[in-house]
Amino acid sequence: MSKSALQIERAKYQPKMPESLKGIVRIVEGKKTESVADREEIEKLFPNTYGLNEITFEQGTEQIEYSEINVGVILSGGQAPGGHNVISGLFDGIKKLNGKSRLYGFLMGPAGLVEHKYIELTKEIVDEYRNTGGFDIIGSGRTKLEYAWQFEKGKEILDALNIKALVIIGGDDSNTNACILAEYYAENHYGINVIGCPKTIDGDLKNEKIETSFGFDTACKVYSEVIGNIQRDCNSARKYWHFIKLMGRSASHIALECALQVHPNMCLVSEEIEEKNQTLDNIVSDIAAVVALRGNKGNNFGTVLIPEGLIEFIPAFRDLIRELNEFLSENEAEFKMIKKSEQISYITKKLSEENSILYASLPETVARQLTLDRDPHGNVQVSLIETEKLLAEMVAVKLSEWKKAGKYRGEFAAQTHFFGYEGRCAAPSNYDADYCYSLGYTASNLIAANKTGYMASVTKTTLPADQWIAGGVPITMMMNLERRHGEYKPVIKKALVDLEGKPFNTFLKSRDLWSEETDYVYPGPIQYFGPSAVCDQPTKTLQLEQS
Repeated sequence: MSKSALQIERAKYQPKMPESLKGIVRIVEGKKTESVADREEIEKLFPNTYGLNEITFEQGTEQIEYSEINVGVILSGGQAPGGHNVISGLFDGIKKLNGKSRLYGFLMGPAGLVEHKYIELTKEIVDEYRNTGGFDIIGSGRTKLEYAWQFEKGKEILDALNIKALVIIGGDDSNTNACILAEYYAENHYGINVIGCPKTIDGDLKNEKIETSFGFDTACKVYSEVIGNIQRDCNSARKYWHFIKLMGRSASHIALECALQVHPNMCLVSEEIEEKNQTLDNIVSDIAAVVALRGNKGNNFGTVLIPEGLIEFIPAFRDLIRELNEFLSENEAEFKMIKKSEQISYITKKLSEENSILYASLPETVARQLTLDRDPHGNVQVSLIETEKLLAEMVAVKLSEWKKAGKYRGEFAAQTHFFGYEGRCAAPSNYDADYCYSLGYTASNLIAANKTGYMASVTKTTLPADQWIAGGVPITMMMNLERRHGEYKPVIKKALVDLEGKPFNTFLKSRDLWSEETDYVYPGPIQYFGPSAVCDQPTKTLQLEQS
């Protein structure tokens, strides 16, 4: 594999990690846990892995001889910076326990386990990928592990390779699957333990014991750099409003973090919009008001940050999508018979009055996306809706009306952007490189302690790395029941932006100033070398939450 100068230098970087993991490690059992909700139901579903104790690791004094062990690892779901370092930490951890231990990587996600596709991860392979972005060491995939036949197929290859522990690196859905797999193997006394690691750039896999999901730090810094560049261009040309959509379908953590880093003129927070029961017109009017405020002062430029999942948080829009899904699933054959040029008119007449009015108000491109671009289950693919273009077009219409009424004297021209894949495979920041390596090393110690159904946990990460606390959290602690595909299923509860929390309230105190003034911050690129104050700082969100 060819390497850039940065990769060559980064390969030399030795990630920092908790002091408790560096020598002899002692396990400390903490309090028993219970699920965040639906406790009776979750306990019934997970009788073998429910109510386990929290775990922390401390420096020990008693040397233990560990037997060699074969371990499997899976990268599951979307990519996030630092995944390779989790694998590096896991590899180094099991080799420290016993030099004869072996690590096998299942290829292209959970499908590799079911389809028996794997490679042994040797030192030569692992060393090629230390401190690099991406998941290309073994690839990733989105196959769900939820059926007994998949678990049994997995057991076949795990037995064949004499693998006694499996580490699944993924987000909330992937770790839900890890929990279900751990319960199944425990129930059947297969002697195969399952450990999870918290990954997702969206930042919605966190709780009191999982401070942040890995990749969030790097992705937000990458997006903030590019937004800062756009804002500098914006402040130079002074003639464009930039509507910037950011990753984050289920929560607005990325948009909020980027806002705290770059000080945009406006940042929408989906959770606040839902809380206020705002309509699409309310949102458009709010943006137009900021544009008019600045335009009337001669500042015909600005930036608006938009979470990817905004549309689903607007109550009226959510109702429209729900009715569209139900109607089109029940009338699919008839709908396909309608001429393409008449489909929007046809749909408009079939909807309830309120949804019909909303649907008719949408730009034609968005209306078509809501009816033509559907997933295999027949549902609207919300992530494909160009929300940034929708809002830019509707703001332009609103401002035109205000101009005719004499309420707006400025000029409006918009540019639209979507930053998504750009942040998923970036070389990890020092924070993510250190955090991920520590997670992998922690997972190796959970394996050594013969634990299953746990997620690796590293906390107190705003302190110097040697003071971080490593341990494990039972995954069942994070579970609740949610309605999926018409039935209630156990899933890890997503962490949304806390409207009472410090990050949002810090933003709240400043956003009026940012909307009126040009108070842009230009963060610049991630720094990997230099003063700790420049290289090692965690996100604003984490600093505020831990302050």
